[in-house]
Amino acid sequence: MALLHPGERFPTLPVSLPGADALSLPDAFAGHYGVVLFYRGSWCPYCTAQLRAFQRSLAKLAEADIKVVAVSVDDEATTRDLVAKHGLEFPVGYGADARAVAEATGAFVNDDPVYLQSTGFVLDPQGRIIVSVYSSGAIGRLVPEDVAGLVSYVREYAAGQAA
Repeated sequence: MALLHPGERFPTLPVSLPGADALSLPDAFAGHYGVVLFYRGSWCPYCTAQLRAFQRSLAKLAEADIKVVAVSVDDEATTRDLVAKHGLEFPVGYGADARAVAEATGAFVNDDPVYLQSTGFVLDPQGRIIVSVYSSGAIGRLVPEDVAGLVSYVREYAAGQAA
């Protein structure tokens, strides 16, 4: 299990969505900036606060061409309930294989019960990592304001380099 570093391409990761839909990361973000959030589960108050914060910021993130996908080990029914309860309008995946995700991304795994610790990635439009945020516990996670600011900075820096 190795941590992912800036400049590396995010690994291909299938994400099951409630209702039998699925997507593949990072391809789901193709041509857009992306945020991947692994959250501990619907039972985690810090995780639900983070998901609600991204929902509140969704319009601002969309204006900056930033898409969001969240994933946990929760089952489909629990995930569907979480999405409905908090009015989440971005894709929220369920049933992640915590150990396989950890092997591919370096995310920390809680052993008993098994779940992914909070982990976040900001990706560029080519699916490369701009920043990765790994947490080994309940706190330490991406916030939407930081993501928007980072993407703005990256764009300005790129424009300055091109000039």
